[in-house]
Amino acid sequence: MSHTTELLLEAFLSTTSNDIIPLTAKGVASGCKVFGAAILRKSDLSLVIAATNDETTSPLLHGEINCIQQFWALPSDKRPPPKDCVFFATHEPCSLCLSGITWSGFDNHYYLFTYEDTRDAFAIPHDIRILEEVYKVPAKGESAEDFASRPLYNKSNAFWTARSVEELVGQLPEDKRDAMRGRVTQIKKQYAGLSETYQASKGDKGIPMA
Repeated sequence: MSHTTELLLEAFLSTTSNDIIPLTAKGVASGCKVFGAAILRKSDLSLVIAATNDETTSPLLHGEINCIQQFWALPSDKRPPPKDCVFFATHEPCSLCLSGITWSGFDNHYYLFTYEDTRDAFAIPHDIRILEEVYKVPAKGESAEDFASRPLYNKSNAFWTARSVEELVGQLPEDKRDAMRGRVTQIKKQYAGLSETYQASKGDKGIPMA
């Protein structure tokens, strides 16, 4: 994949605004969380499939998992190999979705909101808590400070590389960063509104980790 950082960002932000957010608005109205995802072709960054959280159907249908399920349901002639795709998630994938991305054969993923954003701006702390409680095991002799500062997962590993939108924006030429950050801010404002709607009604649908 030889696209410029600017083209990648353009594809991610346009896809979020035009494809993911409309789906998410409908999902949130039915009681689902705000997480969404899209799969793009590496060749030209065209959209293959976009999806959003559908946990009122099943708590396993996170935005990324729902997207992956719909991707594999496509006819084979409309479904490019995962290695030829770019995986984009609106929120940094949780442990379930990291595994789904891995098992599905994608060699990359990008995300807009970090775990900390999900916890602090969206009041959904489960991603960090599960990784800390289930997977983050202290090494023998490791200090509490070193343990606390250890990353929750390897963002570059034998299966894939993960990068944030903020990281990409920081790589733009200085004269283009402010405009791109402005676009990111506008999208984040839309998500803030969606989050308010979700928070006002969460718990009404019997979802285990609302």
